[in-house]
Amino acid sequence: MTGSAAAPAAPAGQMWPLYAAGFTTAFGAHGIAASLGAASGHAVTSLLVLGGLLALYDGAEVLLKPVFGGLADRVGARPVLLGGLTAFALASALYAVADSPGWLWAARLGQGAAASAFSPSASALVARLNPAAKHGRAFGSYGFYKSIGYTLGPLLGGVLVWAGGMRLLFTVLALLGVTVALWAALAVPVVAPLPRSRQTVADLARRLADTDFLAPTAALAGATAALSVGVGFLPVSGRVAGLGAPATGAAVSVLAACAAVVQPWAGRALDQRRLTTRSGLAAGLAVTAAGLAGAMLPSLAGVLIGAAVIGVGVGLITPLGFAALAASTPTERLGQTMGAAELGRELGDAGGPLLVATVASITTLTYGFAALAALLAAGAALAFVRRASAPGESGWGD
Repeated sequence: MTGSAAAPAAPAGQMWPLYAAGFTTAFGAHGIAASLGAASGHAVTSLLVLGGLLALYDGAEVLLKPVFGGLADRVGARPVLLGGLTAFALASALYAVADSPGWLWAARLGQGAAASAFSPSASALVARLNPAAKHGRAFGSYGFYKSIGYTLGPLLGGVLVWAGGMRLLFTVLALLGVTVALWAALAVPVVAPLPRSRQTVADLARRLADTDFLAPTAALAGATAALSVGVGFLPVSGRVAGLGAPATGAAVSVLAACAAVVQPWAGRALDQRRLTTRSGLAAGLAVTAAGLAGAMLPSLAGVLIGAAVIGVGVGLITPLGFAALAASTPTERLGQTMGAAELGRELGDAGGPLLVATVASITTLTYGFAALAALLAAGAALAFVRRASAPGESGWGD
């Protein structure tokens, strides 16, 4: 059995805490990351220390998301979700109470480890609580609220740090974690783990090497790479073009807003069969590549066009990628698959900026954008070729 086609439609009240969990991990990641440099104080004493603090969160996610995803399959996604949210609140409270450099490192590591637990568990519950026919809409809504967290994190985080320093930001995150955990405990039903056949390492390797897993995960990694590159390098491109901080900040907001708005639309289009996952992911990669190409233009128009088009491509890929993974995965292995897919996204999150920065250091930032655009365009072309060569095949959740 794959997907969750037999599941009844989840009442809206059961889904809202899951959307809030997605918002929490995004807000926690970007709210603190955007504020660390500006509110360094006695905790961030050098760029090396800043880089280490930024890497702690993502590093914990890379290592632990597959682990907690597998745990969710064994004991149930709901306990792992609640435990992760509670741990996130406790980790945030560490620094809010202690306010010392050492506890900042511990808190940031704890937040990343906790997000590694509740993020794939929330994705698995989105799939388990909704029938396959509504996976697109469900993942579109989940992605929308996660994108809102990415959008508001730097803005609200900056306001909180301005009003009360890093301790206030961590206090708000602790309260957010507790609130969402209690909400989920009251509203999210118990979803019992399903019996699982014995799986060897070779079985897992074969499943993760299958195109039904690799293709959506690669698309999600590409989308995350483009998102990270847009957030990190479009402001640089804007400054080179003579734009001020407000204009470049607005461009980043445009990117996140477009990604947020498009995701529910893409999910509905998938459920209504106006899109398939194969064609939608291919189109999303092509659109994202076009956005990166637009970012190569040295002007305000280039920055804004690049931001908007990258946002549209990311918004198209994200819900379709997760819906494809849910449709092609045995229900009893959803947590493991979502954790492994989240690992792919984290690798894209790190790899995209690294690729662009490496190429830009040898040539210029324009060629850095071009390198990632070419990589995504090649992925889109491969997907379109595969679709044209086997138009009658089912796959990628189609």
